[in-house]
This record gives sequence, C-alpha cells and structure tokens, in this order.
Amino acid sequence: MATQNFSPALPTPAAPAPCPKASPGYGKRSVPDQRPPRTDDFALLPERERCIAGYVDTLPEGAAMNIKSLSKCQPLYGQMAVGSALRALGVAGHLRQARCAVGDGDTLRWVTRTFWSRTARDNEWWNTFLTTEASRRLPQPVVASATPPPPWVPAAPAAPAAPEDHAPEQRSPAPVLPPQRTGQSQGAASGDSSLAYLALTRLGPADQRLGLSEDDCRALEELAAEWFARGVDADYLVHTLTAGLPAAVDSPLGFVRKRLITKLPPRRHAAATPAPPGTPAPRLMVECTDCGAPGKAEAFRDGLCAPCRQPVQRLETHPTSAEAPSIQRDIQAHVKRLREQLKLR
Repeated sequence: MATQNFSPALPTPAAPAPCPKASPGYGKRSVPDQRPPRTDDFALLPERERCIAGYVDTLPEGAAMNIKSLSKCQPLYGQMAVGSALRALGVAGHLRQARCAVGDGDTLRWVTRTFWSRTARDNEWWNTFLTTEASRRLPQPVVASATPPPPWVPAAPAAPAAPEDHAPEQRSPAPVLPPQRTGQSQGAASGDSSLAYLALTRLGPADQRLGLSEDDCRALEELAAEWFARGVDADYLVHTLTAGLPAAVDSPLGFVRKRLITKLPPRRHAAATPAPPGTPAPRLMVECTDCGAPGKAEAFRDGLCAPCRQPVQRLETHPTSAEAPSIQRDIQAHVKRLREQLKLR
C-alpha cells in the first residue's frame, strides 16, 4: 500500500520589496559609459556585497539609497549589514556619495546623491568624473548676444593728398635724462632703501639702546632681508628685536646680530589665495562612504577619508592573540597549585 507524503513544499524565497523613490534631488545616479548588465558583474564580491550590489544595480534612477530604505527592502540583511556592504562597494569602486547643490538663490539646498557604476572603477577615474561633474554644475556665465552690424553706408570720397614738396623733417631722438632727474634718488638706485635697511634704521628711534650706525645697518641688512623673505613685515621685525631688552646694551651691533639669528621666524607655507570676488562656490562635494565627511575628490581614496582609512590601533593593555593561550595556561596552573595546597591542609 502506497503511503501519502505529507511533507510541506519548500518555502519560496522572499522577494525584495520595491525600494521607495527618494526625495527630489536625492537618490541613485548611474554614471555614463557602462557596459550592459551580465550575470557575472559582481562575481568577485563576497556573498553579502554581491547580493546588495545586484539589487542596487536593478534600482531605477532616483531610487532611495539610504541605509534604512535599503534594509527595509532586503529581507536577508539589516541596517548594519547594509551599511558595511555599501562601504565595501565603495572600496571596490562601484559607488561614490556626494553632496550636490540644487537650486539657486534662496531656494538653494544640498542633497546627497549616490553615483553608481556597474563596472568597478579606480580612484583616478572617480576623481576625474567627480571633478568634471563639479565643474559642470557651476553656473555658466551668460553670453551677451552679439550686436547686429550697422547698415552699410557708402563712404565719402577721400580728399586727394597734398603733394610732398620736400622730405619730412628728421626729428632728433628724445634726450635721455640722467637718473638724478627722473625723481629717483641715487641711494634708491644703489639699493640703500631696501625694506631690511629701513627697518634697521627704525630700531634707534624705537629704543635708544639699539641705535645703529649706517655701517651697522649695512652689515646687518642681509640678515634682516632673510626675515622679509619669510613673510614678516617691518613692524614685526622691529617689535621682536626691541622686546625684552636688558637694562644696558653694550654693543647694539652684536646684540641685534644675535637676535636676528636666534629669533629668525620659521618659513611660512604658501597659503591658498582667497578666491576673487564673483567666483562661484563649489556645488558638488564628495562624501566619505563611512563617516559622511565632505571634501574634495582628491582627498578621498576608495571612497574613504584619511581618518577612516587608518587601521584601528590596538590597546597595549590588551594581550595579543599569541599571548592569550599562555596567560590562560598560567592561570590554570596557579589555580591547580592553590587547590593542592588546600588539600594538604
């Protein structure tokens, strides 16, 4: 007699729920120049990242890409798993997140967009793409319409030129004035009025204990010029050399020479020049896939900022994995000795 099989049918896998549409301006944006989808697009990724990448790849443009929305649509992974998978996909070169300015004037607002690439891209490709995207979003200058040319009017006949009876008069070249008559002093021409020399001449009027002669200023001019080459001005030099003077200065020349050497300011790095007025503000900033910190595209590598790329430092107080078994054996041996001593008593 045949027995009936009452085993239940195998459960069908839960289909992912449709991902909601993001708010206007937010969501997924696919990059250009991608190959058609294939079955082995994400074959080299781990199982979790491969599953989430395949789902994100099927989402339409403008779909919500935040962790909460993706975790609601994924029956197998929660928010922590989706967040870790998005970071891994950024490191693998499949996505980048950026803040984009939408609107203009009072209606300007910043939105977060996720640029998605089915094909894994390297850092150079992403930097070029994001830099081009940022420049494309800058407001373009309005080109004024060209003025139409005036209607053609016939020109009046030109008057006949007068016959030349004799050759034009040869004019003598203009006399070259000597330097003393051009408004520049002879001292300025020889370099006596340099900023370093003028600053040294101010030490005597600022404090009589540092009164220098003309020969002293000449001897110290090269040392003082090094201060100006490092970005300081005359007021800073005079204030530094005259601050905290002793009650009496026996040799102003030697004292000033020593201070010019020992108090030499450090070299200043060339600071970024402020943007001229009217320069449009950036309208796209890349975000770190892990912490969300904004910045330029060049500051990120594998979609991560510098702090997020640093490995977590281990605390020195915690034993390493190699030392843990030996410590455990020592504790067990110590407990065994204590038990034997208790038995003898």
